[in-house]
Amino acid sequence: MMNIHDLVDLAHESRASDVHLVCTLPPRFRVDGALVDAPGTQPLQDADCRQYARELCGDHYNELIKIGELDFAQTIAGVRCRLNVFMQQGHCSVALRLLNDHIPRMEELGLPSVVQEFPGYSQGIVLITGETGSGKSTTLASVLERINATKSKHILTLEDPVEYVYTPKKCVINQREIGRDTKSFAAGLRAALREDPDVILVGEMRDLDTIETALTAAETGHLVFGTVHTNSAADSIDRIVDVFPAERQQQIRLQLSMTLRAVLSQQLLPRKSGTGRVLACEVMKVDSAIRNLIREGKTPQISNIIQTTAGLGNILMDKTLANLYSKGDISREVYESALRDPLASKNAPGGASAAPAPNRYHF
Repeated sequence: MMNIHDLVDLAHESRASDVHLVCTLPPRFRVDGALVDAPGTQPLQDADCRQYARELCGDHYNELIKIGELDFAQTIAGVRCRLNVFMQQGHCSVALRLLNDHIPRMEELGLPSVVQEFPGYSQGIVLITGETGSGKSTTLASVLERINATKSKHILTLEDPVEYVYTPKKCVINQREIGRDTKSFAAGLRAALREDPDVILVGEMRDLDTIETALTAAETGHLVFGTVHTNSAADSIDRIVDVFPAERQQQIRLQLSMTLRAVLSQQLLPRKSGTGRVLACEVMKVDSAIRNLIREGKTPQISNIIQTTAGLGNILMDKTLANLYSKGDISREVYESALRDPLASKNAPGGASAAPAPNRYHF
């Protein structure tokens, strides 16, 4: 059995984003979105998986056996990793995410140019949305690192677990881990309001208390960045509002309309070349028209406003996908499977055969 340091080193060399360790299977890497067997490895036995779990969990191994899962981050073989070690059918399994060796600059990620404005905001809420593995954490890290390098602010993060570790430059930075430094996102966010932050990162906005406190923080002059597991700007608004009981939803729409600054939705797609992935984005900067739609609960009409406000930097996901297909970055199959509106494929441009740009989003 390969030790965990050598395995992570091999995964890093293979450009893997994730490592999966499961009893009866060889270690598997996720490379460009697909799972492949780690080169030169054999199926793992129960004793192998338990040895990995003991090595990774250390003094918390008994806690794993008792509660069934542990979520944490650590540096292995010089690579910062996010881990979930868990029990399944009496065996130990590991899901390990490799993070970037460094916090990438915003220009390295292939983000829309309008995202360069996000670090300059002084208050309000900015949402980064997308499914698991879509690069939300990396985008947020690059935005916060820009603030760290250019402004004298107090940045406070609430993460589960802490992923990227920042080196303070112009900013004071405090990174709090859920379960170790504070009980929950909601508890940490309530405490944050008494800790003199300028910028707050909320790792996940998923429950009523967290969302409510985030809205309050934005109303009181803080800049709040948060993530939501949704696939579009309109869906993000509906998700936040729907967390609240019906009698409170109008109040939340009003608060959200006044505090929301922008939504960036992401997905990572396999390149047509077969190597690497390309970032596709939807961007919604909030203007007066969108504020009115949020207040009135007319989120289905938001897509129309995004289409007609391209001058602000707004762009629909389907438009971005059409651009990527036209340039030859993604295949027709990938283009059609990623569309939000399947009917849009009928008006798809012809795919180009030109060589795609280099992959700039690393995991």
